[in-house]
Amino acid sequence: MKDWKSTLIAPDATLREAIQTIDNGALQIALVVDGGRRLLGTVTDGDLRRAILKGFGLDQPVQTIMNPRPTVARAEHDISQVLADMQRKQIHRVPVVDDEGRVIGVELLEELIRPSERDNWVVLMAGGLGTRLSPLTNDRPKPMLNVGNKPLLETIIENFVEQGFHRFFISVNYMAGMIKDHFADGSRWGAQIHYLEEDRKLGTAGALSLLPEPPTSPFLVMNGDLLTKVNFRHLLDFHREHRAQATMCVREYDFQVPYGVVRLDGQRIAGIDEKPVQRFFVNAGIYVLEPEALQLVPRDTFFDMPSLFEKLIAENRETAAFPIREYWLDIGQLADYDRANGEFAGVFAA
Repeated sequence: MKDWKSTLIAPDATLREAIQTIDNGALQIALVVDGGRRLLGTVTDGDLRRAILKGFGLDQPVQTIMNPRPTVARAEHDISQVLADMQRKQIHRVPVVDDEGRVIGVELLEELIRPSERDNWVVLMAGGLGTRLSPLTNDRPKPMLNVGNKPLLETIIENFVEQGFHRFFISVNYMAGMIKDHFADGSRWGAQIHYLEEDRKLGTAGALSLLPEPPTSPFLVMNGDLLTKVNFRHLLDFHREHRAQATMCVREYDFQVPYGVVRLDGQRIAGIDEKPVQRFFVNAGIYVLEPEALQLVPRDTFFDMPSLFEKLIAENRETAAFPIREYWLDIGQLADYDRANGEFAGVFAA
């Protein structure tokens, strides 16, 4: 059993401290305990992301979002029964407590079932022209621009491989040969890479119609111009937990109105908000889809991912938003490219 003591936090610890506890530890959970180490509740990555979606501030105490009635195992637990409970409830971590309710360990689903590497497909969209990055993209596709000391697409693939993913499909169009020559079959990275060749632009969802066969499990789709440290395992767990047909990663975007906003009640001024900040969640270009969602993708037709989500919503199929709190940068313009190169070493240093 891995070291679990680093997961213990007090009920008045902040959400920011809970994030640090989860990110810095190997167990991906925070256990809220009192002074006697008695379990008060648990906080998972999913709990934190749902709190962000609801507008909770990072300085609020963790006890406001913790699960006060978590599933627990006793010191004398039967491993097979614990495993059965975890699989039935679709939970990945269970605190182990003694007769007094004090934490004495944590059971991990992956250690109990000893899984192999993840077989979920990863589809990377790398066929765009990158015109906003001209002249840098005059002689190479945007995903092949060097960020740090390697092409951006190489960093993306390495991040997935480090998290256990190994089956990739890369959608190519503009200067496709440069991408195919560099990555070949992916064996250099311990991956299997296949190519979806667009003879014309099909959009971020239309290219999925080129998949040689339907996947058998949820698969990830990501734009090839993103620099990010998203935990894709957390993303898949979140998608499954919410039983979604499609999950979209979102980023919080703040916009400050440069004027005083007048609130009216008819002709009467009800109040004035001086330069208020508006907060929105915006599409971050990373998705998880169930195989059934592909039924809504037209063949050989330009079709973007937002259009697919609109179709799913119109048919009342379950969709979910996964808020990204990790590093994320869309390299869409020259200023973004300069920023990426300036931040790369600090964010992606080994």
